[in-house]
Amino acid sequence: MYRVPRATYRLQFNPGFTFADAQRAASYLQALGIGDVYASPILKARKGSAHGYDVVDATALNPDLGSEEDFSALHEELKQRELGLLLDVVPNHMAASPENSWWMSVLENGPNSRFLHYFDIDWSPVTIRGQTVNKVLLPILGKPYGEAVESQEIRLAFDADGFFFCYYDKRLPLAPHSYGRVLRDCVESLPKEGVGMELRELVEGDASVPNSKFLKETLWRIYEQDARFREALDHTIDRLNGEKGNAESFNALDDLLDRQWYRLAYWRIASEKINYRRFFDVTDLVGVRVENPEVFEARNRRTLELIAEGKVTGLRIDHIDGLFDPVGHMRKLQSRLADGGEHAFYVVVEKILAHGEKLPREFPVSGTTGYDFLDSLNAVFVDSKGLQELDRFYRAFTGVNESFPDIAYERKKQVIQELFSGEMRHLGKQLSAVAMADRNARDFPPVELTAALTEVTAWLSVYRTYIRDENLSEEDRREISAAVACARERAGTTIDERLFTFLERVLLVDPPSYLISEREHWLAFVMRWQQFTGRVMAKGIEDTAFYNYNRLVSMNEVGGAPGRTGDFDGLQEFHARNCRQLSAWPNTLNATSTHDTKRSEDVRARINVLSEVPKLWARSVKRWAKMNAHIRRDGIPDVNEELLLYQTLIGMWPLDDRDLPSVSERLRQYLEKAVREAKTHSNWIAPNVAYESALLSFGEAVLQNQQFCRDFITFQKRIAFYGAINALAQVVLKAMAPGVPDFYQGTELWDFSLVDPDNRRPIDYDRRRTILRQLEAGVNTATLLRRWFDGRVKMFVTWKALALRARRPELFREGNYQPIDGGPNVTAFLRGDSILTAAPRFVTQLVRAGTMPIGSVWGNAKLPVSGRWRNIFTGEELEGESLPLAEVFANFPVAILER
Repeated sequence: MYRVPRATYRLQFNPGFTFADAQRAASYLQALGIGDVYASPILKARKGSAHGYDVVDATALNPDLGSEEDFSALHEELKQRELGLLLDVVPNHMAASPENSWWMSVLENGPNSRFLHYFDIDWSPVTIRGQTVNKVLLPILGKPYGEAVESQEIRLAFDADGFFFCYYDKRLPLAPHSYGRVLRDCVESLPKEGVGMELRELVEGDASVPNSKFLKETLWRIYEQDARFREALDHTIDRLNGEKGNAESFNALDDLLDRQWYRLAYWRIASEKINYRRFFDVTDLVGVRVENPEVFEARNRRTLELIAEGKVTGLRIDHIDGLFDPVGHMRKLQSRLADGGEHAFYVVVEKILAHGEKLPREFPVSGTTGYDFLDSLNAVFVDSKGLQELDRFYRAFTGVNESFPDIAYERKKQVIQELFSGEMRHLGKQLSAVAMADRNARDFPPVELTAALTEVTAWLSVYRTYIRDENLSEEDRREISAAVACARERAGTTIDERLFTFLERVLLVDPPSYLISEREHWLAFVMRWQQFTGRVMAKGIEDTAFYNYNRLVSMNEVGGAPGRTGDFDGLQEFHARNCRQLSAWPNTLNATSTHDTKRSEDVRARINVLSEVPKLWARSVKRWAKMNAHIRRDGIPDVNEELLLYQTLIGMWPLDDRDLPSVSERLRQYLEKAVREAKTHSNWIAPNVAYESALLSFGEAVLQNQQFCRDFITFQKRIAFYGAINALAQVVLKAMAPGVPDFYQGTELWDFSLVDPDNRRPIDYDRRRTILRQLEAGVNTATLLRRWFDGRVKMFVTWKALALRARRPELFREGNYQPIDGGPNVTAFLRGDSILTAAPRFVTQLVRAGTMPIGSVWGNAKLPVSGRWRNIFTGEELEGESLPLAEVFANFPVAILER
């Protein structure tokens, strides 16, 4: 049986937090009750990388994090403390960087590179100056190509590694076959004997890849040893680099650039003309073809070695939906680790499930990274009746009348057009090629086929389907048919419905009998399309629609359902999901904050309270809008953005006044990101500087408006109190639910972080270690509650809950899950028959702000559970045929009872 983590703690490694730092933190994490360190990527990334997802060398550890010896020391420390290591791995992409030797080889040698098939590049030939060539488009220039050349921003240079072009900090190699264009003139100026003869032989000789190393070494040796050649080459390079103001002087450099296996281009054309698969729309992260067996081995070799050495005990696979064949990749990975079990190793995948979507059973993994749990738990604390009132207020206040599904559809189409038009156009060409083989489809115009595919992609409600042969799952069949139906209805008469009929058959890999021989071509197209849809979902919804729909932004979370309406029951949904997970995925991760969440768990816990007080919130927002009306400039911000700002302040406002000075800069950073992500008034491609300046000025002025601040802080303190109760409830529910509780770094104390980079600030482990020691020495729970704002109560609840998991591991692995009805204000359940968890919800209905929901406030309500129990937080004992909530919560607002 593979090791299953008891509880994980995510560490973000970077140059400021290294293997040695993690080694020092290990004793604290063990004492807190963590079972496994959950590490961000540790393979060699770009120098100074803040996250590690931009890997440049998959065969080595990241030297920014420490040496091999440092990592071994960390392993020994973890092993001594019986802590595992769950490692984040990134098979989908690598950095398109000069530090990546595989990528540089492709740029230097093109089709002759041994790494040609490592990267997902479309090598379709293009015609330049009458020549048909294969090139990689590199849209890295800050201005149009001609301007960059003639302003001498692209310069030829030479060193021990050969000739290369410099573009600021980027280094681009010359193809060996183009060396002769540089050397020919300067060789002519040298004597025909000696060095001159040697150089002529090099220029006229074989410039193939095997000989390129010899070519470079020889040139550098001669350059260092022969002053005449050095002077001649330096002069040639100066001449090739042109003379500012003399356009003709750059002709030779332009010609030399044309002879490379890449084409330098203005960054703005990336979305239209890029010919390699990117991570989302990030041009300097290039897709890797791990479906190729050789690439799979090369990409995973070091990771498999670490596993074989016992230094890694579990894997988290990043961006699984970006792979050509996710199921095939996971199966191959497990087969390499097979020990005779059903699954050889603990693996979780970063799979974003849409609301209500289930992880495919054919995935040979232990579960997901936990966004589905986050969505389910968050809904427990959203009052659906209050949400309906918030919906009416939102529409009236902002004038936004579109439903979230409509906004999501429009924004997905927007990102296809603005970020992925080149990819969609290429898919359209592939679809047209498929159509040409069908006599009943070959007359469909390519433009209309692309339009139909765009519509279906925009209406797909999940990140992707997992079709890999003609045997489709019912879930995939249903999702595709539903997307086609929505697209057909939306398009009306603008697109011939026969195109949708054809497209549906293609996406379902269901050719007519006379085209059975074309099934493989249909499948190849579908698998490419599936790689694309997740990118559209992520950028269109997470990074666009979420910033345009500000009804209750705590619901705008990865894997969430912001547009939920009606009288839904989050509590019953939570129980139903937990029952399913225990049966299907008992070892999945349960997350509440991650490095990718839009808001921390404690920020969401606060904002959710607004659903309990919708009328009070509406009156407050209207009042604040009037107070700040004189600050707005030219209608900036719009009221939708203003509503986002107020909710953001509610969530992020610090409990400690010493943190107040940081609010202004953190808010400024957030607003700039939010307005660009929204893509309504500004964006990342072409920032609207004037609009952004007015928006940021408004945010700053709001914080200086004393009238507003007095009113806001009074309201915010009330919400913060109730939010703290919600946050404690989240901790116990996560810790006791089926699955593996995951804790993001630093969140064992209050954490009011927003989206990255705000949530990647350094963590003070010395402070946390000191607080934990104080708790271990003994603490009065009444004191913790009285001083709830210092965060110790959250660490106390976390520590006690994790200690129980450590003490009863078999129960949490195998114990059943039984929902307990405690009424509308309590979430309660049994694990096995010996652990009872109870946590309050909608506390505004029970107590005034500042009053803990304990004791008599619970009236006569009871939990229908009998027996003798002990409260792990207070030590109190309870016994009876049923348990009065006034006793369950006698002196503490959350309860875990053990017998």
